[in-house]
Amino acid sequence: MNPITNDSGICEESLQALKQVLDPEIGLNIVDLGLVYQVDFDADFRKLYCTMTLTTQFCPMGESITDAAKQVLQERFPDYQVELNLTFDPGWTQDRITEAGLEFLNQE
Repeated sequence: MNPITNDSGICEESLQALKQVLDPEIGLNIVDLGLVYQVDFDADFRKLYCTMTLTTQFCPMGESITDAAKQVLQERFPDYQVELNLTFDPGWTQDRITEAGLEFLNQE
C-alpha cells in the first residue's frame, strides 16, 4: 500500500498521524487497512488534501472514521486547512492491507 503523493515527507507524517484512527469494527488502523489512497500538500495555499475510502460504501462507522481522520490531520498540521475527500473509485479490496495489517488480522 503506497499512497499517491506530491510530498513524500508530508505523506509519511500524515500516515503516522492517521495510524491513530482505527476502524472500530475491525480494530485495525486505516493506514494498515489500506483506506488511504492519496495525500497531497500545497504549501502556497496551506492546504493538505487526503483522499481515502472505506471498506464499504455502507460502512456504519464511515462518518466517525472520516471525522477522526480529518481531526488527527488537523492536529498534526494546525496551520493548514485539511480537505478530506472520500471516494469509492476504486473500491477497497483486501489486497490493499499492508503486511503489518495482515499480521494483526491473523493474530485475532
